[in-house]
Amino acid sequence: MRSDALAVLTKLRQAGFVAYFAGGCVRDQLFGLEPKDYDIATDATPRHIQEQFRKTQAVGAAFGVILVHQGQSAIEVATFRADSSYLDGRHPSAVRYATPQEDAFRRDFTVNGLFFDPLEERVIDFVGGQADLSARRLRAIGRADERFAEDHLRLLRAVRFASRFNLDIEPETAQAIGRHAGSLVRISPERIAEELRLILTPPTRVAAWPMLWEFGLLEPIFRFAPPPPEQKRAFDPARSVFLSVSSGETIGFALALAAASLCYQAHHLPLDADLRSLLSDPFIRKQVRAVRQALKTSNETTDQMQAILRGVGVLLQEAKPSVAQLKRFYSQPTAADAILILSALKQIGVQADRVDWLRERFGELQQMDCAPVPLVNGEDLLAAGLSPGPRFKHILHDVYDAQLENRVIEKSQAMELALKLAGGG
Repeated sequence: MRSDALAVLTKLRQAGFVAYFAGGCVRDQLFGLEPKDYDIATDATPRHIQEQFRKTQAVGAAFGVILVHQGQSAIEVATFRADSSYLDGRHPSAVRYATPQEDAFRRDFTVNGLFFDPLEERVIDFVGGQADLSARRLRAIGRADERFAEDHLRLLRAVRFASRFNLDIEPETAQAIGRHAGSLVRISPERIAEELRLILTPPTRVAAWPMLWEFGLLEPIFRFAPPPPEQKRAFDPARSVFLSVSSGETIGFALALAAASLCYQAHHLPLDADLRSLLSDPFIRKQVRAVRQALKTSNETTDQMQAILRGVGVLLQEAKPSVAQLKRFYSQPTAADAILILSALKQIGVQADRVDWLRERFGELQQMDCAPVPLVNGEDLLAAGLSPGPRFKHILHDVYDAQLENRVIEKSQAMELALKLAGGG
């Protein structure tokens, strides 16, 4: 991709235009990382850019952005611009073409406001980004309050960049994040979810999670969740379910949301509270509904989140789960994620004895078929003369439980039990 981007940049320069690599690719390069993509900033207008290249796409012509297809890559080429007022907390109402310096000053953070000239091998720095990069410091360009008032999504981007690159957030920038945290509700749920996926799933989430707490960003994210008690405690890493879930590894988004929602509610409970109150079916449904409303996540993600929390809830209920419940749990595709939450609970000192007991049972289940084909199905009940209805589900559930626990091992035994449960024998 770099060679394709360099070809685009070189052609613009040969045509007499100013052109630099810009933004994230410069930052990543200076951090010693391989950029995932390359953006180019230039004084060429969108019309000039389209005249220079055969394959282009006007993905953001109103903002001076053209996608140039070069070789195997799609390179974003943007005209230097200055933004007018932001009316929706996300996008400028209008833009005007500007100088490279003005373009740099419209960006979010100094480490993202750098340009690089690959032909002369030099960095162009109008915002002090190199000094902040060397100091491993994240600082808003210009007045932090103005940057966050312009685009509220920068509140989450600050956390993502600081955690990803191990940066300290400069005090004025940090204070501004806290002041503007409530503005996050103006951002579309989908964009918030996109940022959260990047924040909560990689190993760097262990640095990001305390920031989300510190800056008050979790409240607007979980604003539709059941209202927690008033006695919110200070963030305690030693009691954080989220931080204890498979630290050091990348996790799925559904698991991240399940652990995050459980952790958020748990930190509002007294220290000696029984977390099983957060794992009842009604409470889980409320939590999942809240996440779906706040983030507009896919049904697949929220269904997985719900299955993970329900699995944990079944295993931690006051009475130990039956063999059938254990097998049903272990055969679910979300079992591995639920087990990670169980391990995290033990790590913070919650339900340790139960988790140890469950681990022994899981070891035994590894040698068993936890999801055998049911001996009896709905067609069998119809053939036996039973009328279809809601009771079918309950009958088949109870018969399958008996099969999982080896109380019935043949079809005839299973049918006999089904008819008995139906009141037919």
